Amino acid sequence: MKHYEYIPKMVCSRLISFDLDEENRIHNLGFLGGCNGNLKAISKLLENRPAMDAVNILQGNTCGPRSTSCADQLTLALIEALKDAK
Repeated sequence: MKHYEYIPKMVCSRLISFDLDEENRIHNLGFLGGCNGNLKAISKLLENRPAMDAVNILQGNTCGPRSTSCADQLTLALIEALKDAK
């Protein structure tokens, strides 16, 4: 299992951290800052799910007037991690 940390841009959360196992499944997803309840729910929903499933579901999600969201920033982090995992 490999640990990743990502600094999101243009959102309230300040750090996204997670682990990917050998099958690129998400574990121990956490956000520092942001909408606590919503981000804890996202973390629970994505536990042990394939990273690409999360990308396909959440990519492009926005927050209010912003062109991105914490969930969308997570997809960028996951894509970066998947490139690193190859």
